[in-house]
Amino acid sequence: MTALKKLPIGIQTFSEIRQEGYLYVDKTPQVRQLVEQGKYYFLARPRRFGKSLLVSTLQALFEGRKELFRGLAIEPAWDWTTRYPVIKISFGGVARDLLEMKSLVTAILRSNQQRLGIECHETPSGGVWLKELIEQTRQKYGQKVVILVDEYDKLIVDNLDQPDVASQGREVLRDLYTTIKDSDEHVKFAFLTGVSKFSKVSVFSGLNNLEDISLNPTYATLCGYTQHDLETTFAAHLQGADMAQVRQWYNGYNFLGERVYNPFDILLFIKNDQRFKNYWFATGTPTFLIKLIQQKNIYLPQLDRLEVSDSLIDSFDIDNIRLEPLLFQTGYLTIRQQLQVGAMIHYQLCFPNLETRYSFNDHVLGYLTGQTVEKSQYQAAIYRNLTTADLPAFEETLRGLFASIPYNNYVNNTISSYEGYYASVIYAYLASLGLDLTAEDVTSKGRIDLSLRLDNAIYLIEFKVDGGGKALEQIKQRNYQQKYQGQGKPIYLIGIDFDSAERNLTAFDWEQLG
Repeated sequence: MTALKKLPIGIQTFSEIRQEGYLYVDKTPQVRQLVEQGKYYFLARPRRFGKSLLVSTLQALFEGRKELFRGLAIEPAWDWTTRYPVIKISFGGVARDLLEMKSLVTAILRSNQQRLGIECHETPSGGVWLKELIEQTRQKYGQKVVILVDEYDKLIVDNLDQPDVASQGREVLRDLYTTIKDSDEHVKFAFLTGVSKFSKVSVFSGLNNLEDISLNPTYATLCGYTQHDLETTFAAHLQGADMAQVRQWYNGYNFLGERVYNPFDILLFIKNDQRFKNYWFATGTPTFLIKLIQQKNIYLPQLDRLEVSDSLIDSFDIDNIRLEPLLFQTGYLTIRQQLQVGAMIHYQLCFPNLETRYSFNDHVLGYLTGQTVEKSQYQAAIYRNLTTADLPAFEETLRGLFASIPYNNYVNNTISSYEGYYASVIYAYLASLGLDLTAEDVTSKGRIDLSLRLDNAIYLIEFKVDGGGKALEQIKQRNYQQKYQGQGKPIYLIGIDFDSAERNLTAFDWEQLG
């Protein structure tokens, strides 16, 4: 029996993966196309998506390390006789003030000097220092310089919770990156990657010649695993796995090409004996993001069918942070479909997969309700109520749930109409259970607030606040159930009315069809 190749969990160095016999998904056909068709590139991808490995691959390629590429697609097509010096800027570690940021830049430039055997005049300006490093490297090696920047935005992203420091980070980075364009005659190739794309007037004002390939269909699968990768490279590792469920849990990231899996999810899924769990999400959700959701009083159900413009999804500025591009760029939302709206391009966003949907909503629930221990108890009760179609118990559970929410949470989270808050809480509970639900489900008669599809039943739910018990009446008047008739399952119409003064249900009316 042939031993399975080792999984490169947490390994971001191309040479280690190749020399130590770890499993590797060959991305070199796209890498070759990237290098041959352009010079300056920018790529944004969520965390744990293989960006650092891509940068390491580019470094090994330009350094002419042919032995690492044996058997890969690019080996016979690359000129291995020419080698290029590489300056690699990688913002590892955390810098939480201006002094730490400048110290980090200093350490990075010194490290490159030592590796390249260059001595520069160390100046307070990272840009001036980098410019000299580029010029001296070109002179010493007699070849143009390759510049690779990993986590280009880390000084900003790590400090979004303290805007003044984030702004200082922006200036440090702008000083550094401006140098790259100014040194064009000495540069062979430049590639910058990170999580977020900040507006060009913000960070890239001096480097506006970058080609942004973040949403270029040609490079949609440059990072991440495709379905084909799972069926070929990972075939032996995934023997016996329910591939339909693997796809439901971990596939779905869309960068305007073939949808991809987050590599971290697949590697951990295999390592953990094919157990379906929250892997990627658990590696860190920024508190800042949750606070922003609270501050903006976001109506949670809309996140799974959010429509944004091309300009809104493209980038943002730290002086005017919008939640939509932040959720997309950090990987909590992805593109469901691209829409042409007159002369404009819009995108409809959604949760990429089951992992992000249930994990995100489970995480937000604590902030939305202030419930900790009670949360899991209510989740278990709701699941039991719905899978047994015990509607009286479901009503009782919801009443207890809202009664247990501390008063302060109503004050802090209430959306102006109240309806948004109550619907958000119920939606988050249902989504956190991994159930098959659709918010604002479109029918020929209108939109159902929530539709829920289980093996044993279909639930159509309508919410009203201070509406005098008319939620169920609206479902029946508009004949929402017509969309789901003929599926051989009972359909339950549920109208839930809330009272903003009582902060709880005033009516829970339901009717069974079929």
